Formats: sequence, structure tokens, C-alpha cells
Amino acid sequence: MEKIALKVPGAFRIRLDIHRDNRGFFTRTYDKEFFAPQGLPVDWIQESHSFSAQKGTVRGLHFQRPPYAETKLVRIAHGKAFMAFVDLRKGAPTFGSWDGVTLVASDPELLYVPKGLALGMCTMTPDCSLLYKMDTAYHPQSAGTINWADRDLGIPWPLEGAPIISDKDVGAMSFSEFVVKEKGLEC
Repeated sequence: MEKIALKVPGAFRIRLDIHRDNRGFFTRTYDKEFFAPQGLPVDWIQESHSFSAQKGTVRGLHFQRPPYAETKLVRIAHGKAFMAFVDLRKGAPTFGSWDGVTLVASDPELLYVPKGLALGMCTMTPDCSLLYKMDTAYHPQSAGTINWADRDLGIPWPLEGAPIISDKDVGAMSFSEFVVKEKGLEC
């Protein structure tokens, strides 16, 4: 495994050791012996699976407020998706900035997203499965959403038409509304 720092501090792309042969491949998607010395959480308490049937499905930008803020370890099990994350940590030098990576099931990697970041995805293929581990249990009353299409953030989502999106995400607050209302997350 190899840890690669991304633009937003604390976020990493983790390249996996992949063993390929005529049957396909094998890879270890989590290894406590790798994560612990890297200073990355090793106590994952919840794992979720998100399936999107159609290409162009957008989910997010989702976050949890402290004390229920989540660190996430994300991978794509099937398909291809663009993952975007926005720094919401109050006082962070990268507050309000975003970064993104494309994850592809046939070339598996992990995305490590620390507490205090909002996370979103856009499927680039049909039948896309996203798996993610969290170090904190989901707490619905602490959940929040920033509008995925916020022009102030300027995230270039890889859409070829109108997105498929939930009512919750359509009604999400803008980043500027988040700043006025919450001023950032204390993580």
C-alpha cells in the first residue's frame, strides 16, 4: 500500500498492492498494520454500501457535525465514480477548497477522507457500488448537505446530462449559507 497526500490536508489516496493473473486480481482493501503507523484510524465501527443504478447519479456533498463527524475510507466495488470533497474545518488553511479523485473498480484504490470534510460522488458508469467505512456511527440529527452544484465551489462534475439526485440533495444549502449559519466545523 502507498499513501498519497491530496490537496486538502488529511485527505489521501491509498494505492493498493494488486496481484493480477488470468482470473482477475486480488487486493487487500484494509490492513491495520499499514494504517496504524500512518496515523490513520484503525477502529472502523460502521460500513455502508451505496448502489446507484444509473450513470450520472450524484450524491452529496454530505457531512456530519461534531461530535459525530466521520472519517471515511471509501472504495468503489463496481463501476467508476468521481469523488469530490470540500474542507469545512473552521480555521483550516484550505477551508472552502475542494479536491476530487476518480475511483475505478478495475484498478482499485482507496480514498481516505478525514473528519470535517463534506463528501460527494457522481457515477460515471451504470450499476456503481460505493463501499465506505466510518469511524463514527451515523447520527441523522448531525447530518448536513452542501449543494453539489454550488457555483462558489466550482466543482466540475463529470455529467453528460441532467443529474439523478435526491430531493434532499436538491434542497441542500449553498456553501455561503453554510459559512453564515455554521461558520465551519470544529473537528
